[in-house]
Amino acid sequence: MNKKKLLKALFYLNIAIVVSLIGYKVYLNLVTSEFEAEHTDQLAAISARLEGQDSYSFAVVGNINNSVGIFERRIIPMLNDANVDFLVSAGNAVSSGGEDKYRAIRGTLSRLDMPYLLTFGNNEYEEFGSFRFYDHYGPHFFSFTAGDSRFIFLDSTEKTPWQWQLRWLTDTLKADESTHRFVFIGHPPLEPEEAFFLAEDDDFLQPAEFRSALLQTLENFGVDRVFSSNISIYSEQEHNGIPYITTGGAGGLVLNQDESFYHYVKVTVSADGSVEHSVEELEVGQHPILKQLESLWFFIHSLFYVGYLNFILLVSLFLVISTKLYNAVFVGKEYYPDYDIDPEPWLKKTMRVAMFTNNYLPFIGGVPISIERLRSGLVQLKDKVLVVAPRYQRAAEKEENVVRMPSLFSFGEKSEFRFANIFSGAVRKKVKAFKPDIIHVHHPFWIGSLGVFVARRLKVPVVYTYHTRLEHYAHFVFLPGSLFRNIIAHFLVRRFANKCDGVIVPTQSTEEYLRMIGVKRPTFVQPTGIEFDRFQQVDAKQVEDLRKQQNIGDETVFVSVSRLSNEKNIDFMIDAMAQLKEQTDKAFRLLIVGDGHQRRRLQGRIDDMNLQQHITLVGAVPPEQMAAWYRLGDAFLFASQSETQGMVILEAMAAGLPVVAVRSSGIDDVVEDGYNGYKTPAKQSLWCERVKQILDDTDLRQSLSDNALAFARDYSVEKFSKDVRLIYAETLARYHQTK
Repeated sequence: MNKKKLLKALFYLNIAIVVSLIGYKVYLNLVTSEFEAEHTDQLAAISARLEGQDSYSFAVVGNINNSVGIFERRIIPMLNDANVDFLVSAGNAVSSGGEDKYRAIRGTLSRLDMPYLLTFGNNEYEEFGSFRFYDHYGPHFFSFTAGDSRFIFLDSTEKTPWQWQLRWLTDTLKADESTHRFVFIGHPPLEPEEAFFLAEDDDFLQPAEFRSALLQTLENFGVDRVFSSNISIYSEQEHNGIPYITTGGAGGLVLNQDESFYHYVKVTVSADGSVEHSVEELEVGQHPILKQLESLWFFIHSLFYVGYLNFILLVSLFLVISTKLYNAVFVGKEYYPDYDIDPEPWLKKTMRVAMFTNNYLPFIGGVPISIERLRSGLVQLKDKVLVVAPRYQRAAEKEENVVRMPSLFSFGEKSEFRFANIFSGAVRKKVKAFKPDIIHVHHPFWIGSLGVFVARRLKVPVVYTYHTRLEHYAHFVFLPGSLFRNIIAHFLVRRFANKCDGVIVPTQSTEEYLRMIGVKRPTFVQPTGIEFDRFQQVDAKQVEDLRKQQNIGDETVFVSVSRLSNEKNIDFMIDAMAQLKEQTDKAFRLLIVGDGHQRRRLQGRIDDMNLQQHITLVGAVPPEQMAAWYRLGDAFLFASQSETQGMVILEAMAAGLPVVAVRSSGIDDVVEDGYNGYKTPAKQSLWCERVKQILDDTDLRQSLSDNALAFARDYSVEKFSKDVRLIYAETLARYHQTK
């Protein structure tokens, strides 16, 4: 049988097991019932059996341990044929005190043809079993008379204070006029003469004071036999004329040797007043392999007695296994790219692309600008593009091929994030009327989720561009920051990306991150394009006018372009500029282009630190004017760690600016240290040192500038659009090949 056939057989076996377990559960629910105070009925049955009898016999077993293979199937038939009147468990009838084990032992003991009683032992006490024993059977210590004998049951688990039990035992024996007395206690009061290597001190009656006082009390009043269990042996000792019998072979861990074997003890009380006992041994021991199979069976068997929780968990486990086996058997996996995919037919036709984004122009940000450049590039390549985005007050009244969605609410001083009405049926109708070949989503939630939903309804593939490190936006979320950063953000990205048919990432380091968090969809590394030529065609007069507007003289000018928000790390740059001011006499200015909800606070910090001559918050600048603002600078400074690429860094390089940035996943693949700029850890002293180096060394600054310009030349919008178009074509070919 080959591997595939074997896996297929295992799959159907799991399905059969699940069906059988469900059927068995239904059966058990029909035939099992709740039970309580079981000893009451059992004592009544014992009294009825012994009434009028001059002689009688009973069996004592220990360490049943819920054994199905030995006790239920082998020893119970022996007991039913042994002509005994009732059975006593000397302790450890259950393998633990769980509810399922109590229900299971009741099912097992119901196969007896005689009444039975249980001693409260160590296993009965485990897992909060004491209250279950009390509810299902009765008190932990008790006594009763039957025939001419008194039967006494003691608690050896320390659940009941031993001093109180001894007081009760003494009073009971003082008033007792029975001919015979039998005592049952879970832990043996005496250790065997030959040490049993599996026994430990705690397996015997503790504490020592209880043991000593009990032995003395039993000697003072005289008893016929003392029975206990707790260790898997048969041991018989006489102490001060009283036989102490340890019987632990009814189904627990038995070694099948001289002192450890399967057995029960038969006790006979004759009409002449004599008491005799004998050891009834099970002739054939259970094979070790069969014993392991029995244990596995009982584990499954007993789970069904405890209600629905364990049942659901067990069935779920088998369903998971079945699903995994199904995927292994029936779902083919190819870990290498499919080189038979042919994108050419799609490249030759006009594509219809619908883009879904949570923000878009006129809102200024990296994602809206990236989307606009891609849209423009695709249109130049004769494709049709529809953009689905929130509505802004500043948006044009009529926009061709843009579907605006009314906002439900927004937050941020500048309304940076708008939650649009994704439930609008009109939007879905417009997208459907557009008849897209492919849908491109730019955020892993809200409007992005709408894009995936629409793609599934229209039966077209969906591509997702991972623009933003979501974990750095915890301050915008009404959840504990660490919870969002460490768990929720990664979960959202992974879950969303795996719903898509392809994922575009701007850098190799970003692709590595997605693989680490568990994204398994086809991934394409595609940096965002920049309008390189526009940065080479800047009007010199426009730049000069800006210099006059900003009162720039002979000082070295640093430029930074960033939204004024927490995740952009603006405070880091402000503190570094204060440090640089103390380290140099050279004049410098930092122009921070951009706006955001933190502007007022940041301006207050600049004023408080007396940095007005060194730092200027320029505010928002229209995208078409940005090339001239870059040209004002001698170098570009950046401290954000939330970027996946840092498109503004490429724009700065296209303007010939060397870059000093804080190292992060989006920076590492763009800034080549010592070639087109510098990247440092998020330590102000190191970052400031690199800024000062560029400030002091004009030749170094020019060399880095030339290299930056050469580096940026490879990131044109035209090349970017063609590469993304190829990604669309490959995704479409793969999607329709599998349909």
